This record gives sequence, C-alpha cells and structure tokens, in this order.
Amino acid sequence: MCSFITNQENMIIIKSFDELEQLVGKELGVSDYITISQDQINLFADATLDHQWIHVDPEKAKAESPFKTTIAHGYLNLSILPHLWEQIVEVRNSKLTVNYGIEKLRFNQPVLVGSEVRVRAKLNSVINLRGVTKAEIQVKLEIKDNPKPAFDATIVFLYHFM
Repeated sequence: MCSFITNQENMIIIKSFDELEQLVGKELGVSDYITISQDQINLFADATLDHQWIHVDPEKAKAESPFKTTIAHGYLNLSILPHLWEQIVEVRNSKLTVNYGIEKLRFNQPVLVGSEVRVRAKLNSVINLRGVTKAEIQVKLEIKDNPKPAFDATIVFLYHFM
C-alpha cells in the first residue's frame, strides 16, 4: 500500500512498481495554485525568444487583445508542470526518471496574466517494460474560477525502480 507524507497533506509517496500499479485509474491529487505573473511571462519570453506582443506588451494587449490583458505562453504553462507534479507525487527508489513524452496535448483556454493555476493528475496506466516502469498520467492545468482547463494532456514517465 502507498504511504503518505506528513509535511504536505495528501502527497503520495510511491516506492515501487507494485505501489504505482495499485493507483491505476485513480486520481493522484491536485497541486496548490500558483499565480502566473507578468515577470514570469517576460522571463519565459526571453528564454524562448518568443516576444509576441500578446504575451509581453500589456498596453497593446489591453487595447487590441480579445482578452484585454497579456496571456502566458502555452509552453510556459506546460513548463510549470514538473513543479506542480512534485506537489502531488514523490517517487522514491527510482535510480533514474525520464520524461518520455507528452501525448494528446491540447491547449484549451488562455491563461491571463495574474491567473492562478494548478494541476490535477490521474494515473491512466502502468506497464512493466522489462524492469522499466512506463507510467501514463492524465494531467489538467486548471485555472481558478474557470470551468475549462488551460490544457489537458497525457504525460509519460519512465521510472527505473531499484
């Protein structure tokens, strides 16, 4: 059976393939909300060289954007997934963890500057590939007070349990 960490309510600790397999089909949890700031958007634009005005020019966005404000890059929203995922699950006894892929990614809703977002995760499947565990996790980036998620996707991790 899976254990729970005491310093963060409801965080699941997984120590083996068998423990992970017990969670197939179940919601793993929900992260805390974090706020997407204009500074964060600007830094992401600098890192990716994507300075489209809808992201980085608040005045123009206010005047010309249908959203009346700047929006986060879709890939910025995706890039915060590891931080939010670590609030939900801690995998122990894995000598190597690999981000193997993202499937069925759909950007459904823009994230306006100042929005609060969080991740909801459900374990779709686990397969033992000759000692390597392949886990497919359905994730949704939820926007506070918005019924439609910013994105939904299936992320795939490979865990090399000891």
